[in-house]
Amino acid sequence: MPLPDALKDSWRTVGPRTLWPKPSRPLARVYGPFQTSSTRAQSQAEAKTTLANSLADAARRRRTLASAVLRPRHHHSRRLAPAHGGAPTAAPPPPPPPRPLELLAFAVRHALACSPPSPHHYALTALLLLSFPPPPALSLLRLLPPDPPPPLPLLNAAVKALSASSSPEDAFRLLSTLRRFHAPDRLTFLPLLGRASSLPLLSALHSLLLRLGFLSHHAISLALLKPYPLLHARALFDDMPQKNKCTIAYNTLITACLKARDIRAARHLFDEMQRHRRSRRSVVSWNLMITGCARRGRDDMAVQCFERMVREGEVAPDDGTLVAVLPACGRTGNVGAGRWAHEYARKTGLLDGTVHVANAVMDMHCKCGDVDSALEVFMTTRQRSVVSWNAMIAGFSLNGHGVEGIDLFQEMRRHGVEPNAVTFLAVLGCCAHAGAVDIGREIFQSMLSEHGIEPAIEHYGCMVDLFGRSGLLEEAHVRIQGMPMKPNAAIWGALLSACRAHAGLGIAEVALKELINLEPWNSGNCVVGQSLCGNRAVGGGRGGEEIDEEDECE
Repeated sequence: MPLPDALKDSWRTVGPRTLWPKPSRPLARVYGPFQTSSTRAQSQAEAKTTLANSLADAARRRRTLASAVLRPRHHHSRRLAPAHGGAPTAAPPPPPPPRPLELLAFAVRHALACSPPSPHHYALTALLLLSFPPPPALSLLRLLPPDPPPPLPLLNAAVKALSASSSPEDAFRLLSTLRRFHAPDRLTFLPLLGRASSLPLLSALHSLLLRLGFLSHHAISLALLKPYPLLHARALFDDMPQKNKCTIAYNTLITACLKARDIRAARHLFDEMQRHRRSRRSVVSWNLMITGCARRGRDDMAVQCFERMVREGEVAPDDGTLVAVLPACGRTGNVGAGRWAHEYARKTGLLDGTVHVANAVMDMHCKCGDVDSALEVFMTTRQRSVVSWNAMIAGFSLNGHGVEGIDLFQEMRRHGVEPNAVTFLAVLGCCAHAGAVDIGREIFQSMLSEHGIEPAIEHYGCMVDLFGRSGLLEEAHVRIQGMPMKPNAAIWGALLSACRAHAGLGIAEVALKELINLEPWNSGNCVVGQSLCGNRAVGGGRGGEEIDEEDECE
């Protein structure tokens, strides 16, 4: 696969020698197995001490935080009858299997670097490098003997571990060292393709793969599509032979189009992939289109894509499909598609076995105004998360059932479920609909004192709405003045709406001035101001202030 034309200039400026950043220290000092004999013993001793300390700390933390999990599971021992009578004795439990970190600690204690080379040492170190989270790769490499050099699988594992670390540039430096002793294979480059931090570095890596002949490998060509921008990824995709344009390649390019907000190109690729047998649409392809349309604000297109998926019957929807389409059904009010998805989830067992599907069904019913169906799903759900409680409380708030939402919040606390910031946002909305001022004050104060949750500007907005609906305009104004952050237009708009409902003209002038300062382009604020001025004129207000207010709006 040739290098795209847009990248040839960058490759001429970058060149193959600048692909690997020059280390701040010589590579012989960075990577222990290639040190000189004068400093090798001291470096190995320091590495063994550091690694032994880190392993001891890790083991101590594991014993403290997860002692029950790490305790070896013994099989139920059978009672053995004694040969000459007496009480039956239990068979000794089998010894627990050795753990990788314990094996490494044993190797460190017995001076791994001084022992003769053994394939078991390499297998142990490679196993540790491929574990998650990976241990420090450079410290493990320093423990290996200098001769012979580490094998290619071990160095590939080290490259992978360094690519997943917080400093992936060490992986590129290790690659330059690896090429001195071995010819890299495709497993060497796969972890590096997703960690290139810049387009010049990615293009240089691409050129190296082209020069070494690795672009013919299907996995390499697929991995190159993901990190490139859409323009370059499309050029690579067009240059691929048709036999390599599989479903994964199409899905990768569709994802790039959706990220670039090019829904038309994504739909063209989605329709094109069905023409070839090797690139048949999978459930992932359908989920990508439904999710991408919903996230780009095209909920109607997402529901239409779901209905087409059901109508054509190529693949069956899974939990990802339902979680993507149910919110779109709720936002568009498409009750028919939402109820079909609900019934499908019930028949396939996804409703009972997958909690996020049940949460999506509840949210859809609440947004469509069917609180009873949402409550039925909530009561029959055996595995409830905090999201389940939040969805139901927010559904009560959305449909004006404030008392039921407050009762459900109290039941949530009785069940021992810890609320989060979204929970308080939903229950404060229920308090505003129910007019429960005292309960709202207590819940707002308990956020920080009992649960350690700092109120956000949305929570202050709910409190202003709560006070405003109850006619407590002065308290609402005081709450705004005591906010730790600057009030936004939504806060002042809620106060202004409350002033219009309860004839609070004095505070309304303050709120209106703040709104005009924050949103001078919003003509609706001027309309509200003129309406307030008209009300004051009818009520016998001062004419001079009316004219000044109208002039300010103009």
